[in-house]
Amino acid sequence: MSRYREPLCRLCRVEKTKLFLKGHKCLTDKCPVERRAYAPGQHGRSRRRILGYGLQLREKQKMKRFYGMSEKQFRLFFERAERTKGITGEILLQMLERRLDNLLYIAGYAHSRAHARQLVTHGHVLVNSGRVAIPSFMVKANDEIGFRPQSVKSEDLKAVAEAYAGKTVPGWIQVNRENLTARVMALPTRADVTLPVEEHMVVELYSK
Repeated sequence: MSRYREPLCRLCRVEKTKLFLKGHKCLTDKCPVERRAYAPGQHGRSRRRILGYGLQLREKQKMKRFYGMSEKQFRLFFERAERTKGITGEILLQMLERRLDNLLYIAGYAHSRAHARQLVTHGHVLVNSGRVAIPSFMVKANDEIGFRPQSVKSEDLKAVAEAYAGKTVPGWIQVNRENLTARVMALPTRADVTLPVEEHMVVELYSK
């Protein structure tokens, strides 16, 4: 398995909230948000209050960064959610939570979503015993996620799994730490999403 390099945490300070881009470091006192809870730069403490469109845009940018998506990818997910019957914002969040890279991260098999994407694209991940190399692949109920036999033997993967053994996992996922697998018990609901996002603002932004 190739060595994973964590991204910078500067974006966390821009948003003034934890985006968990540095994995385990974001859970410690060394997180830049804990040490300096304001945006970087000379005028970081004195930025003007943002209202209206600016708030909606920031919420969209924040959601994109949480899930590590480009504008084009995010827009495609939104359009698909908009075509689906139900509350668009909640459906969008459900779809984002069902991404394979996100599932690996919240299950505790990756330091961050960026790390999880690397595991997927390098061919380490299996879904229902078949290899999947697309991070945006959306899991379904009763899907079983695991790793290739060669990958399971990796000390790096074992170390990550041990480091996050005590991580709280949402109820829609069942994790087996011994076999390094996870099963989707049901589709996630809005209550399962603990990220500090206001999805209705994203819907309002795209509806203009």
